[in-house]
Amino acid sequence: MMGIHPTAVVHPAAKIDPSVEIGPFAVIGPDTVIGPGCFIGPHCVVEYATLGRENRLAASCFVGGPPQDLHYKGEPTRLVMGDRNTVREGATLNRGTTATHETRIGSGCLFMALSHVAHDCRVGNNVIMANATGLAGHVEVADNAILSTMIGVHQFTRIGRMVMVSAGSMIGKDVPPFCVAQGDRAHLRGLNLVGLRRSGLKPPAIRALKDAYATLFLSGLRLDEAAAKLRAAGPTPEVAEMLDFIAKTKRGVTRPLSGKAEEEEAEV
Repeated sequence: MMGIHPTAVVHPAAKIDPSVEIGPFAVIGPDTVIGPGCFIGPHCVVEYATLGRENRLAASCFVGGPPQDLHYKGEPTRLVMGDRNTVREGATLNRGTTATHETRIGSGCLFMALSHVAHDCRVGNNVIMANATGLAGHVEVADNAILSTMIGVHQFTRIGRMVMVSAGSMIGKDVPPFCVAQGDRAHLRGLNLVGLRRSGLKPPAIRALKDAYATLFLSGLRLDEAAAKLRAAGPTPEVAEMLDFIAKTKRGVTRPLSGKAEEEEAEV
């Protein structure tokens, strides 16, 4: 076991489990808690953050850095991370802007090289963010979402559970659960059928989501009318999740470009 490399700089108030490995020239700042089994790579910086178990931080990433927000007044704020996350080279995960807000990361996530999570974001469990993808402030990403490379997500936007976002997309409105989004500005391409099948969701539940998608986005009804029709029919849990997500939108909902289903709905 490497332990703490002699060139690492560790703040005396940091709380570090004895099993943690810290590489050369890493910097562990104040108000930091690092749980069992974590690995902090060379030249990493971790400060004002709480890390759970078995997180792996690759070289030169910065976890808990100050928010890039003009409202920040220099007060101590926080980032809280769960267990078994991987943060790759050069990724930056910023802490909250005020003492009453914090950035929260779930468990089992992968943040690839040069990805960015801004201040006050909420990232769920098993989320994948590919290289150079960035979340602006206050973005929410639900469990099992996959964001491909070089994606930008506007502040205060929400990305639903099990969403797939294609490479190079610019997300400016909320993306409903279980959908595929693509483009600048992004539009829906259908349901994430591959992800739904891999998750073990049964065919009747997938069929209900297909029917709900068609009613919401392809029927010509207003979104509120379509949602009311689906609620009156007694939605499945997954359809209810989609309807609840849409009902809470503040930025508006990402929709298809046209009223016709696209071919990618069957396979993406």
